[in-house]
Amino acid sequence: MDSIIRVVELLFGADPELRQIIGVTLRMSFSSTVISSLLGIPLGVFIGSTEFRGKQGVLRLTNTLMGLPPVVGGLIVLLILSRSGPLGKLKLLYTVTAMVVAQVVLITPIITGLTTNIVSLRAPQIQETALGMGLSRSKQMLYTIYECRQQLISTVLAGFGRAIAEVGAVSIVGGNVQYKTRVMTTAIMLQTNMGHFEFAIALGIVLLVISFVINALVQRLQGGKLTDV
Repeated sequence: MDSIIRVVELLFGADPELRQIIGVTLRMSFSSTVISSLLGIPLGVFIGSTEFRGKQGVLRLTNTLMGLPPVVGGLIVLLILSRSGPLGKLKLLYTVTAMVVAQVVLITPIITGLTTNIVSLRAPQIQETALGMGLSRSKQMLYTIYECRQQLISTVLAGFGRAIAEVGAVSIVGGNVQYKTRVMTTAIMLQTNMGHFEFAIALGIVLLVISFVINALVQRLQGGKLTDV
């Protein structure tokens, strides 16, 4: 009973550390998702709607990177941002920025691959309409994004869900520093190892609520219940 009361107090008592962890998590996840979407959606539209030499190789590479283990992605970013790495002078290691970079490395291939699959199914019909309207190549891409907007929003939300649940890469490049780079997933792991189960449960409840909202939005969009976005 005492444990339940403690969890409720943490959730509704505005615990400073809990608020800070949630804030860092949302800031990191939102930033990485926006950047990954700006990179992955145009690239996915291009791959899905264009025939070019080596396309199959690009598709295989994209599919491989979609399954990139988070710890491998984190290790790559760590080597690049470390003191002896090519970007070591920027001193970004163990910062939220480094965590965003690691997330972008992991999420961009996912958004690119999903976008490619979505666009490739509708590309012939959309291109026929676009050509009939006399649209230029750049406007055709924008028209394709508009026509696939509902499915693409689902893709972005799926990317956000992937970002907020990540633990391996952000732990490697962020260092899980208290009041600086600690996010919900790394905090849950740490608090569980320390035996602070109430704090871990409170964080887990918040993470589950956010994940539930994201999944509900994805299912609603994929089910076609939202016609205007």
